[in-house]
Amino acid sequence: MIRRAKLSEIEKIIKITTACAEKMVSEEIFQWNEHYPNKNVFFKDIERNELFVYETQNTIIGCIVISTEKDIEYETVNWLTTDNSNYYIHRLAILPNFQKRGYAKEMMDYAETFALKNNISSIRLDTFSQNIRNQKFYEARGYTRLENIYFPKQSSYPFYCYEKLLL
Repeated sequence: MIRRAKLSEIEKIIKITTACAEKMVSEEIFQWNEHYPNKNVFFKDIERNELFVYETQNTIIGCIVISTEKDIEYETVNWLTTDNSNYYIHRLAILPNFQKRGYAKEMMDYAETFALKNNISSIRLDTFSQNIRNQKFYEARGYTRLENIYFPKQSSYPFYCYEKLLL
């Protein structure tokens, strides 16, 4: 079941993203670190009602942010659509021992359906240039790769911006 996250679940969510970061580091993908993601970001996500969790058998195994806020890093990107009807996906994570079972796909299906129900014209996101698996995942879902952006506190490598038209 996918549902909105509760403030009381932040520690569980941090454990998920920490486990994902550790797995990525073991695969030499240096995408997440001690700076990101962090509790403050998740607190803000919950305050805006934009953080969702995937719960199965009373266990939270994943999270996703479906946001209306455009990050400043995205300002220079030439998106496919105008800035008036877009959702931004952030911090999609599935506990490593639950990965490769279709849960990330279900969460993205949920995000896209949620967007369509709210008459959103596109979904925008970024993924790390060194994370080939994520790139293939989004491209297989019909996302178009656009420009690069940088998050210096995370990596010197770029992040690729993607957008999918919905309407």
